[in-house]
Amino acid sequence: MPTADHPPVSNSLTPLAAVVVLAAGAGTRMKSSLPKVLHRAAGRTLLQHAITAGRALTPQRLCVVVRHEREQVASHALECDADIVIADQDDIPGTGRAVQCALTALGEIDGDIVVTAGDTPLLDGELLRELLAAHRDAGNMVTVLSATLTNPFGYGRIVREGERVIGIVEEKDASATERKITEINTATYVFDANTLREMLTQVDQDNAQGEVYLTDVIALAAKAGRRVGSHQLADAKSAEGANDRAQLAELDRELNQRTLLRWMRQGVSVIDPATTRIDMDVSLGANCTIYPYSQLLGATTIAEDVVIGPYTTVSDCEIGAGAQLVRTQAELSLVGPGATVGPFTSLGAGSRVGDNQRIAAHTHVAAPKDE
Repeated sequence: MPTADHPPVSNSLTPLAAVVVLAAGAGTRMKSSLPKVLHRAAGRTLLQHAITAGRALTPQRLCVVVRHEREQVASHALECDADIVIADQDDIPGTGRAVQCALTALGEIDGDIVVTAGDTPLLDGELLRELLAAHRDAGNMVTVLSATLTNPFGYGRIVREGERVIGIVEEKDASATERKITEINTATYVFDANTLREMLTQVDQDNAQGEVYLTDVIALAAKAGRRVGSHQLADAKSAEGANDRAQLAELDRELNQRTLLRWMRQGVSVIDPATTRIDMDVSLGANCTIYPYSQLLGATTIAEDVVIGPYTTVSDCEIGAGAQLVRTQAELSLVGPGATVGPFTSLGAGSRVGDNQRIAAHTHVAAPKDE
């Protein structure tokens, strides 16, 4: 149900039937033994970002489609959200086939379905709510989330007839004229479930990739007279995928900048944003000060009036009000209110620093022996 954090997506009270997250790809350009969607940005896996954004729509069901390294990806998805439906993609390649497998796993459903990629960490719940609201307000059967790029190379292009969306053509299948189109497909959609189900039965593999393209649904729906539209992102970067490690690093940097800005606007002083990292799941109290070359990682919780840094890394810790940590490395530690730690101090996993306690320089604090 909608909450204060997740308000209704539009004036319609109709619940969202499902969100489908596509996470079956191998991500070969990552050149990694770790599945692409399990790489991290801002402290969360790419898949966790997608699941979190999808849950912001309060769907009745959320489905993750898996194939490459199936057990790893499915296990992580269920760790993120135990209520997720796992759909297994078979040997038939393509995003269209992935969605067909999701529909089979979801069973008989009616209403709207949002389809997202599992590698777009900047595409948050707020942007998905805007997309769904635009879809419903326009009375569409299909809505594509699009963006305009100066250099659209590599992306599917939105093909229009006047203002009407009539299809999406992939880069490898596009004509010279179509390649000049600058409005691109972000691989995020809203479909009427019945329209999606019907049109997927007509999609074949007659294309340069030999895949079942989900994008073919758009042309088929338009040809059948169904209302098809697009909703353009103001910031194209928000739908950018992490195809290799260079793109992942850039998206991670952007997420960190957005996180720092959010905390500074809430009353946290970040002395040098260029050398400061705060993961998305970190919680900070009012009037904290973060000095340069500091990292706040994982599920760290920091109370009000805390001073961190410089040169301090705090991972999965709880820091009490008014504490100070200088040139300190802390992991899975509890620091009481008013405590002073450092400089050149390490707090080992399970260690505790008492209220108002001072930990001297060049000290290592271990967990109590009885633990």
